[in-house]
Amino acid sequence: MNVEPGLAVAKGHGTENDFVLLPDPEGRLGLDKALVAALCDRRAGLGGDGVLRLVRCSAEPEAAPMAADAEWFMDYRNADGSAAQLCGNGLRVFVAYLERRGWADLSGGRELAVATRAGVKRVRRDGGLIAADLGPWFIPAGAEGAAAGEDALVGVRGEPVPLPGLSVDVGNPHVVVALRDVEQLVAADLTRAPLVDPEPVQGINVELVVPGPVGPDGAHLAMRVHERGVGETRSCGTGAVAAALAARVWAGADPPSTWWIGVPGGRLRVRVPDGLVLAGSRVELAGPAVIVAEGRLAPEWLALL
Repeated sequence: MNVEPGLAVAKGHGTENDFVLLPDPEGRLGLDKALVAALCDRRAGLGGDGVLRLVRCSAEPEAAPMAADAEWFMDYRNADGSAAQLCGNGLRVFVAYLERRGWADLSGGRELAVATRAGVKRVRRDGGLIAADLGPWFIPAGAEGAAAGEDALVGVRGEPVPLPGLSVDVGNPHVVVALRDVEQLVAADLTRAPLVDPEPVQGINVELVVPGPVGPDGAHLAMRVHERGVGETRSCGTGAVAAALAARVWAGADPPSTWWIGVPGGRLRVRVPDGLVLAGSRVELAGPAVIVAEGRLAPEWLALL
């Protein structure tokens, strides 16, 4: 493990989906599963749902093909150390930290391109929120699955039978399950990963949702999520997008384009271009991002790893 003594770190969250940030602009940090898991440990480490390593594309072989379009690569790892394609809340926190360090400027309506394992994403400020175009998405089951409203069965602990779910790909995999009411949502046991049939090869994020009212500001959903490699989290950005996209399928003709997703950690906004139901080239996620603290890892703690 290639870790310098006194390694700089930060802590941030987006609707209480929290992350440890590792600034590594020159790509010198050897980030392995053991270090990620130790950092994310909520008792013996800093605690987090994942780790965000900030590295320039020019210094990261995995991101080099995107260097012409983006300066920075978001190396996102789940709390268990596994690499993930994308994290919507993490992307906003990543950009907020770049701004804090003076490595990015989103003032005056400027956009920032960020490289991820799911491609280059563009981020902007929208008032007090940070908004990110998460790019291409699709309903894997296509028109047939959309007509049925489902393409998987999801076993949630405590539910007597598996529940129907609809798969959504937002650069990473999700399956969304509609529940009958908020009481069922609150009672759902997500201390264990739901069992999805057919079983995804690389794991999957599971969103449990309850559709709410449609108002002048858009449609509303309540959501809880179990993230692969992490467990239940207070929020999931790409999960909120997947939930809105699935709900648009279930809504039928002329579904709302703006969705407000209530999660345990706050509220997120999702906007989808009109007329797109099965696939699209863009979808925008907006929400807050907070940098909580900055510091350095103690050499004594690193020596224990």
